Amino acid sequence: MTELTPELALVGRELSNALGLRIIRLQRARRRVRVLAASIAALGAFAATAMASGIADDLRLDPTKWTIFDSGSVADGQAAYVKAHATDGSGDSTFLVEHDAGLARYEAFVLHEQVVAASGGDGENGTLCSAGELTRAEKTALATLGSSFAPGTDADATTNGVNAALKAEFAGATCRGLDYAGERARFVYAGLEPRSMLMPGAR
Repeated sequence: MTELTPELALVGRELSNALGLRIIRLQRARRRVRVLAASIAALGAFAATAMASGIADDLRLDPTKWTIFDSGSVADGQAAYVKAHATDGSGDSTFLVEHDAGLARYEAFVLHEQVVAASGGDGENGTLCSAGELTRAEKTALATLGSSFAPGTDADATTNGVNAALKAEFAGATCRGLDYAGERARFVYAGLEPRSMLMPGAR
């Protein structure tokens, strides 16, 4: 087996860190996944919290690959998070679960921001985007996607273009939630999520 060069190892770590914030959204048509009994037992000290919040039902964290060191929930367990160390030493990840299927889109956004804040934040600053600002951000992202990328383009490939457009659109008046808006638009444009995941005014 060929050993990784330092450069390739660095790229691997950067890719792993880029995947640090993983989000699983439960929708009406999506089946819940259930963690195997052996995996649940391996969650250790945080198993009770994870089970109580419902997160253990929604995530398949392989105990040979992840060691949980923190967890919590918001809104009476409507959303929850788990933080885990990768056992291969590649870094930590935060896993989020949001039970938002019955919520209006802005309420789902607020729930998302609550659990992100509870888990330690994602680096965004400012006041929470209003419904109007969130709609404007999603429309800006969709306009950028439509003018620069073919429909169905991989969501990762459109990140930089969308982020740049949102930064320019909200220059000097940023709000917290632009990353969320850009991601929703990119996922919809890539065909990963239905347009109903967007704010009504952006559909």
